[in-house]
Amino acid sequence: MATLTQDMKDMIGAQLNYLATADENGNPQVGPKGTMRVFDDHHLIYNEETGKQAWHNLQYSKKAAVATVDYKAHKGFRFEGTVEFHHDDKIFEDAQAFAKAHHLPAAISAVLINVDRIYKLDAGPNAGDLIEG
Repeated sequence: MATLTQDMKDMIGAQLNYLATADENGNPQVGPKGTMRVFDDHHLIYNEETGKQAWHNLQYSKKAAVATVDYKAHKGFRFEGTVEFHHDDKIFEDAQAFAKAHHLPAAISAVLINVDRIYKLDAGPNAGDLIEG
């Protein structure tokens, strides 16, 4: 399992993050996840609210990639890993509290992403380099 640095955590908290998945035919899907946040040093978490394409794809493959970029700094990261779904435990209760505190729809599930690999998304020749994993 890869470890998130403080710089990575700060960027996730400050930027709009995008979740990428693929369906059973390999068709890509990407979309913003405004509830994406750091869970701990090895996990990201977001509230699944719609139950549409990304949800379907994650049910099938259990694989996710999250991209976050600071456009002005031309720096970013891609986090890849597998997901766990939480529906009736403390993690889910905390996700529901997060939604309520931020005036968001109730979560269908709290989706925990186990970060296995981290890549650079910086501009220049090191773009796409594996940092850890």
